Amino acid sequence: MPDLLTLEGRKQRAKFRAWHRGTREADFMIGGFFDRYHADWGEAELAWFEALLEENDVDVMAWAMKTQPAPPRFEGDLMRAMQELDYVDIPR
Repeated sequence: MPDLLTLEGRKQRAKFRAWHRGTREADFMIGGFFDRYHADWGEAELAWFEALLEENDVDVMAWAMKTQPAPPRFEGDLMRAMQELDYVDIPR
């Protein structure tokens, strides 16, 4: 079934998964990153993000906050953008 999804369909699925991580902190960090950057993503960027969604939240958050080095497969422009953390807008 996933092979049948269009790029936009995959983005919709990724958005849901990004915003339903299990903790509010992970939702804001991963979901906020998706909301800020996904519009310009093509196949390669979306595949990177889908792989990131398979990782544990604790690990993703540690990579984004630079408390742990990101694995080589996640290094690059997207991880650097995630590490800036300027996309997190916390509602009050």
